[in-house]
Order: sequence, then structure tokens, then C-alpha cells
Amino acid sequence: MRSAQFAIGDVVRHRLFPFRGVVFDVDPQFANTEEWYQSIPERIRPHKDQPFYHVLAENEQNYYTAYVSEQNLLPDAHNGPVGHPEAAAVFEGFDGARYKVKPEIASRAN
Repeated sequence: MRSAQFAIGDVVRHRLFPFRGVVFDVDPQFANTEEWYQSIPERIRPHKDQPFYHVLAENEQNYYTAYVSEQNLLPDAHNGPVGHPEAAAVFEGFDGARYKVKPEIASRAN
């Protein structure tokens, strides 16, 4: 198993689809349902043996939560903070490079 390239608080964008967001959790390898996995078209289906990220995602129309493989993410902090309304519940703010997790959220993860 390899180390995750991104961490909680990193701002990312999807390599193939037009959305960006902030990472709020990381799975060391695929941890979703087989039904979800099989719903991805085979030609773009990622390998399961890589980190997967829970992302507070946004596009031009919506805010939502996405589950994304590492191979499909790129860093995107240079485009500034995200506008996802749930980001304020998890993070203290954006420092120009990444979001800082609120202490009460960080202590629950330990």
C-alpha cells in the first residue's frame, strides 16, 4: 500500500471532470461499495489499490460530496478557497495553501 499524495485540508481538482474541492477524509485504498465501483464506466474505472479521497466538491451548479481515486486528482490550491458551505463545519479557514482542520474535529479523528 502506498502513501497518500493528498492530505485532509488539501484543495484538489478532478483530472477528468469539471469539479474541485477540499479533502476531508482519506481511505488508504478503495472502501466504497462494489455497486458504486461497477457504476463507473470500465474505460475510466480506477484501480482499487490506491488512496481514495472524500472531497467536499463543487462545480458551477452544485455543492456535493465526492469519492475520488488518487489517480484522478490534481492539486488546486492556487485557485483559492472552495465555496462549499460544509467546509466551515470542518475547517478553520484557508491559509492560501490548504485548509486547517478545526481542533474539535481533529481530536475526534485520533
